[in-house]
Amino acid sequence: MKLTGWWSRRSNPEKVELYTRWSYHAFAVIEVLSIGLGVMGGAPRPLGGWLFLLVCGHSALGGVLASRAFDWTVGRRARPYRLMVAHGVASCLLAAGGLALRRFGALDDVGATAYLVVGMLGFGIGGVVLGLTKVRHMLYLVLAAAVGAGLVASALGMPLPDVVGFSVGSAIGGLLLAFTSGFSGWLLRAVWELDAARELQARLAVAEERLRFGRDLHDVMGRNLAVIALKSELAVQLARRGVTEHAVEQMAEVQRIAQDSQREVRDVVRGYREADLHTELDGARSVLAAAGIVCRVEAADTALPELPVLPARAQSALAWVVREATTNVLRHGDARHCTVVVRAEEGCAVLVVENDGAGTGPGAIPGAIAGTGSAAGSGLAGLRERLAALDGTLDAGWVRGGRFRVTARVPAVAGAPEEVPSP
Repeated sequence: MKLTGWWSRRSNPEKVELYTRWSYHAFAVIEVLSIGLGVMGGAPRPLGGWLFLLVCGHSALGGVLASRAFDWTVGRRARPYRLMVAHGVASCLLAAGGLALRRFGALDDVGATAYLVVGMLGFGIGGVVLGLTKVRHMLYLVLAAAVGAGLVASALGMPLPDVVGFSVGSAIGGLLLAFTSGFSGWLLRAVWELDAARELQARLAVAEERLRFGRDLHDVMGRNLAVIALKSELAVQLARRGVTEHAVEQMAEVQRIAQDSQREVRDVVRGYREADLHTELDGARSVLAAAGIVCRVEAADTALPELPVLPARAQSALAWVVREATTNVLRHGDARHCTVVVRAEEGCAVLVVENDGAGTGPGAIPGAIAGTGSAAGSGLAGLRERLAALDGTLDAGWVRGGRFRVTARVPAVAGAPEEVPSP
């Protein structure tokens, strides 16, 4: 159970990264079990034992290089040039040493020699490729390893079949490990970039909505405020000249324009604030999924038909609860799961939003989440006022298991007040 939660609490990019890292840790073990044991079994003692220890050291160096290279891939540290060079040089020295031992008769088993030469070059290429980004550089590395193995074998005076065999084997092993490492690095980089793009898309959507609202408000208030300022100045001049009748007319016009402006602003805010419950539920699921949070909506299409007398304003109020709770999950917590439940209960429409990460993220503001702090005036505290005008209630707080729950209740009766305060 703990293992499942440890895995499920991670985001999709973190899961991919964790899987990739542990795959390469497993590669280190595979290198020891396959190449190390193969060389130790095919070489005479004590040479086999020493070669086994060298292979173990090579695999450990490769594991460290893989870890640092993945950190570089996701942008957490600089490219590990020194480790790449050290791992590449160690691989070449071990492969050349294996060829020399074979040529001078210290390593009679051709299978053990092949394990050592092809394995060291293959795993060496796989480790160095993790620090590369261009495919042609990876192919150059494989070509250099194959040609180098052939040249060293030829320089040592080995028969032509052995030269060709070691060269081709190094090329095939290098290509396999280069493809595996290159694809793993590309996949990890792509997953993190996609996650960053989704987060940027969500931020741009919020910014676009803010600009739209500011533009609408400017269009409504800009002209009216200019007219109010002009007519007020005219009324002042008329009053100073003693033409009080015309001054009163101008001030009456100012009063009328101010009332019209108030009505127009209220219409703009109402149009901006009105929300559809089903739309908000779908939007919450989509936005949370884009943020890597699993959102489960229960009874969203079956609970409301059981409440045929639920006023439209009550549904709008519940929709705003969904919107505000979703915003809090994204802004103030580090949730991995979120549940939204809509149900009918004792003549009321009940909305429950619960998540497992409120108040635990690096930017968490518990007061703002719970609606009790100074930052909560336009959050859940405002929603309480909105629901109170409909004889509804809003409860928010932590529950068992470290989860944060927001519960809204609205009576399923007609005749709710026309004016609902905006949060």
